[in-house]
Amino acid sequence: MPDQLLFAMEVTLNGLMAGVMYALVALGFVLIFKASGIFNYAQGVLALFAALTLVGIQSGQVPFAHLINAVFGTSLHHFGWTVPSVLAIGLTGAVMVGLAVLVERLVLKHLVNQPPIILFMATIGLAWFLEGLGDVMWGADIKTLDVGLPQGISDSVEAATAAVFGYGFFIDRLDVVATLIAVALVACLTLFSQYSKQGRALRAVADDHQAALSVGISLRFIWVLVWSIAGFVALVAGIMWGTKSGVQFSLSLIALKALPVLMLGGFTSIPGAIVGGLIIGVGEKLFEFWVGPMVGGATETWFAYVLALLVLVFRPQGLFGERIIERV
Repeated sequence: MPDQLLFAMEVTLNGLMAGVMYALVALGFVLIFKASGIFNYAQGVLALFAALTLVGIQSGQVPFAHLINAVFGTSLHHFGWTVPSVLAIGLTGAVMVGLAVLVERLVLKHLVNQPPIILFMATIGLAWFLEGLGDVMWGADIKTLDVGLPQGISDSVEAATAAVFGYGFFIDRLDVVATLIAVALVACLTLFSQYSKQGRALRAVADDHQAALSVGISLRFIWVLVWSIAGFVALVAGIMWGTKSGVQFSLSLIALKALPVLMLGGFTSIPGAIVGGLIIGVGEKLFEFWVGPMVGGATETWFAYVLALLVLVFRPQGLFGERIIERV
C-alpha cells in the first residue's frame, strides 16, 4: 500500500479522535441551547473552572490561598494531603452541580421570558466571573493534571496496524481513551435526550417556555438539570484537554473549536454536534496533510471556520438544524 495512503489513513484516524473531542465540547452548548434557546458563552470557561477545581481538590490546595494570605498575613497554600483521583472527580462534579444551582437561583430565574440577547449577555458576564473566580481561588499558574489516564504512543495500535498494513500508526493512548470516554458520554446523552422523561421535558422547554410551564414542567428544575449536565460535560472535556496540554487559562478557548462544529451540525441537534465534530476533526487534519504544505501550513487554525461559513451560506440552520418558519 502506498505510503501516502497509509499516512492519510493515520491522519484520518487521528482526525476522528479529535472530532469526538470537539463534539464533546459542542454538546455542552447544544444542551444549554435546547433548554433555554441561548448560546452559552460560558461553556469553555466551565471546562476551565472544572479542571482548575479538580487540580485544586486533588492536590489539597487551599482555596483563595493568595487572598487569605494577603489579608491575614499567613502562608497557607496546601492542606498537606492529596485526594484520590476518583474522589476528586466526584467532589468536582458536586461543585459543578452546586454551581448550576447557584446560576439558576442567582441569574436565570430572574431572566425568564427575557429576550435571548439578554440571556446571552448574562452568559458572557458569567464567563468572565467564573474565569476571575478560578484565578482567585486556585491561582493563574499552569497546573499539571494527572488522573491516571495513560499517555504516550499506543504500542498495541502500532503493532496491530504494522501487522496489517506494514506500517505502525502513531496514536496517543490518551487520545484513544479520551475517544472511548467521549463516545460513551455522547451515547448516554443522546439516549437521555431522546428517551427519558427529563429529556422530553427539556425539548418541550426549548420549544416554548410558557407552554412547558402550563403543562406542569418546572422550568427551574430543567435549567438546573441541563446546567448540571453541561457542567459534567465540561468536567470531562477539562480532564481530557487538561491532561493533554496542562490546566491553563487558555483552556477556555476550546469553546472556539466548538463554534464551527455547532454552525456545521446545527445548534439544536445532538446528532448534529457529533457528525459536525467528526467532519471538522477529519477535515482539518486531511486538509492540513494534503493542502497545508502547498500554502505554508497552519491551515488547522482557519479551515473549520471556512467550512462552516460555506455550509451556512447554503443551509443557515446547519446540516441537522431545524428550519424555522415564521408565519405572519
